[in-house]
Amino acid sequence: MIRELEVFAKHGVLPEENTLGQKFLVSAELYTDFSEAAGKDDLNLSVDYSAVCSLICKFMQENTFRLIETAAQRLAGLLLEEFPLISGLVIEVKKPWAPIGLHVQDVAVKTERSWHRAYIGLGSNIGDVKWYLDTAVRELDKLEGCHVEKVSDFIVTKPYGNVGQDDFLNGVLLLRTYLDPFTLLDRLHDIENMAGRKRLIHWGPRTLDLDILLYDSLIIDSEKLTIPHADMHNRSFVLAPLTKIAPTVRHPVLNKTAAQLLREL
Repeated sequence: MIRELEVFAKHGVLPEENTLGQKFLVSAELYTDFSEAAGKDDLNLSVDYSAVCSLICKFMQENTFRLIETAAQRLAGLLLEEFPLISGLVIEVKKPWAPIGLHVQDVAVKTERSWHRAYIGLGSNIGDVKWYLDTAVRELDKLEGCHVEKVSDFIVTKPYGNVGQDDFLNGVLLLRTYLDPFTLLDRLHDIENMAGRKRLIHWGPRTLDLDILLYDSLIIDSEKLTIPHADMHNRSFVLAPLTKIAPTVRHPVLNKTAAQLLREL
C-alpha cells in the first residue's frame, strides 16, 4: 500500500489548472503474491514500491488530463502493464486544492482494476476467412489492456441454425485483459465493424464474429451481454477448439469443464 504520494502536476478542467498546476495525492493498493519473495528475501521476486512511486510521479507530471478520473484510470492500466507481478490494484487520486469555492479537505476518485481471463470465440464464413480470423487475433493483441495468450487451431464447421450458407472457420483464444466485460464487448464490436460485419440475418453469414464465451467465473445476464455465452454448451464449433486450449476451464452455470461438455455433446 502506497499512501498519499505527493505529486505536483497539471490536471483539471480550468485552463489555469493546466498551466499553473497544483498538488495531487496518489494512493495505490497493490495485489500480488509475495510469498516467494518473502521466503527468499529477494526484491526481484516482488514489486519494488520505489519503482512504482517513481512511475506514478513520472506519469502524473508528464501528462495533462481534464479529469482526475481519466488520470486514475490510465495510471491503473500503466501500472498493471509495467509490473507483471501486480494482479490487481486500487488507485486513488486526491485533489486537495480543488477550485470549487467552498471549504473542503479534498476531492478524490478511486478506480479498481485487475487482470482477468476471457475466452473469445472467433468465426468467419465470407471472403478470406483465415485472414479475417488472423487479423482479429492481431487486433485483439494490440488493444490497450489486452494480451492474447493462447489461440486454438482453426477448424472448418457446418453452419449453425437453419440458414443456408457456406461453412465456417472457427476458433477460440484466451485473452488476458483488465477491460471490464462491457468495454471488452464494445472493443470486439469495433473489430467486427472494421471487418465489415453486417448484422442482417440471425445466425447468418458474416465476415467476422467475435463472442465472449467466458470471463473468469463471472455470470452476467443482461440485454447487452450474456456470460457464459448462452448457447456455447450446444456448439461443437465452440467446445472443440476451447477444449484444445483449456480442457479444464469450467462453465460457471453448468459446473462442467469444456472437455466434459464436449463429450456430452
